[in-house]
Amino acid sequence: MSTANTLLALLEPEAQHGYTLKQRYDAYFALRRPLAFGQVYATLGRLERDGLAELAEVEPGAGPERRLYRITADGVTRVDEWVLTPQPPQEYAASSLHARVTIALLSGRDADRVLADQRALHLVRMRELLQQRRSATGREGRQRLAVHDLTRPVAGGQCAAASGPAGPGPGSRGRRVARRSSSGPGT
Repeated sequence: MSTANTLLALLEPEAQHGYTLKQRYDAYFALRRPLAFGQVYATLGRLERDGLAELAEVEPGAGPERRLYRITADGVTRVDEWVLTPQPPQEYAASSLHARVTIALLSGRDADRVLADQRALHLVRMRELLQQRRSATGREGRQRLAVHDLTRPVAGGQCAAASGPAGPGPGSRGRRVARRSSSGPGT
């Protein structure tokens, strides 16, 4: 997940101090491991340097000055691109997707589009992997292909694929792909 893009997106509704921004980030994205204050302020400095956020006001006080940051037009464009652009399938795509969908919901962007575009990109990757598997030689490759054809759609347009090896091959521990009915559990 991109901490910088997430913090930038959290600035969109209103100008905020670093402390408030950290609290909002922690409430939505860091339930197990809160973000360090130093990381928030360093990120705000980089966002300001890059023209994605700007200093809206400096409030003098008894302690250090309180700086109020707001997002710029370039920052809004960056958030739009980040939220609405599907991410390549990778190990941490789930946390990135969670952050992007949460930001879409909080900001009024189209969360359905975020999910649909991400799903489409993952299906492309799954088809690539299927083609690689089809190209594999040897009995085991053909046997696995016959057990689970990843391109076969199931109820609700979902793909009959699971992460990890398909079929009862090495490393699969006998797992099978579970299919859910679109009408709900227990049907």
